[in-house]
Amino acid sequence: MADNATIARPYARAVFEQANTTGKLAIWGELLAKTTAVITDARIAPLLGNPHVKRADLVALVIEVSGANNMPAENFIRLLADNSRLALLPEIAAQYEALRAEVENTVDVTVTSALALTAEQSTKLTKALTARLNRTVRLHTTVDAGLVGGAIVRAGDFVIDGSLRGRIDRLAITMAGA
Repeated sequence: MADNATIARPYARAVFEQANTTGKLAIWGELLAKTTAVITDARIAPLLGNPHVKRADLVALVIEVSGANNMPAENFIRLLADNSRLALLPEIAAQYEALRAEVENTVDVTVTSALALTAEQSTKLTKALTARLNRTVRLHTTVDAGLVGGAIVRAGDFVIDGSLRGRIDRLAITMAGA
């Protein structure tokens, strides 16, 4: 059986093409994010596969709560519901954002650090990563005290582990093999 990424791909591409053609990449990105948040909500997720919930009622609920009250968005949500694909919205949204990032030449970078970054550190890191990745960087920061010191930078498959925890783990592996 096909995996979710394969099933979601044509939907993501179709939405992307429509959004790109109409110049509404950001609007569709926000819409997909809001709709994903709605269907993954713990109160709504169980309704997706429930045979006692009418498809039309579920679609109306998702449209109302997410604010997807324009004809193309409503049609898209109905299409997903009609094909029993509403649960794929998180994957569709992720693939859409990847297509959008490619066109806009941007990359989302997550920096997990032992301590919160200052505004100056964030600015310097953003400039350095923009030069290194040759893309506009959207920096997202999180704090994990378990790293002890340093940070881990992730941009898709690109990972730099400069954390003290990472160094200790690598040293432990080296010593175990010696």
